[in-house]
Amino acid sequence: MGIAEDIAGVVLAHPSVREVELIGSRARGHATELSDWDFHVAAEDFGHVAADLPDLVAPYDPIAAQWDPLGDYESYLLIFTGPAKVDLIFPDVPRSWNPPWRVGPDTLAAVDAHFWDWSLWLVSKRRRGMTDRVRGELLKMSGHLLEPLGIAAVPRSLEEAAARYVRARDRLERRYGFRLSRRLEEEVLPLVRASDGDHYRPSGLPS
Repeated sequence: MGIAEDIAGVVLAHPSVREVELIGSRARGHATELSDWDFHVAAEDFGHVAADLPDLVAPYDPIAAQWDPLGDYESYLLIFTGPAKVDLIFPDVPRSWNPPWRVGPDTLAAVDAHFWDWSLWLVSKRRRGMTDRVRGELLKMSGHLLEPLGIAAVPRSLEEAAARYVRARDRLERRYGFRLSRRLEEEVLPLVRASDGDHYRPSGLPS
């Protein structure tokens, strides 16, 4: 399990956490190499845990760490080099979806993290042949994230979404006068562009 087991362990050690349970395709035994590691977290004091999570995971050097803007429950989304996606879901803490992104110099880094996290998740769905799910999510992505960047047309594929996103983000970086880290993009974009995920194997896994 590697990094996922480490994160589950450090969260379980928090004094306000009662239980951390692996769920989803990983628990059911039909995951692909790119599937998320989803954990249900039961907490006595969610606010305490939420405040401590950034410091708890920092020693493991996540390349993305964010609260899910579109979850029905509070979920802390992490991506590590590999890439490996670990989602900490708090099913006892319901929430409403955020409105579409407001794009500006203060939000562009968060938009970037959300786009690549979303894309990595969709790569795993595409890998499992869930084309209708991918199509529906691209429509959702268009309204929530791409349209605020000035991308009017709904992308027909993950590759098209990524190409349009990168152009729009780069244009905004020039406008705002800064450049975001490309660590996350370098992990996810090659997978988005891969036409056959069977040729991909995350680093650290045996061939």
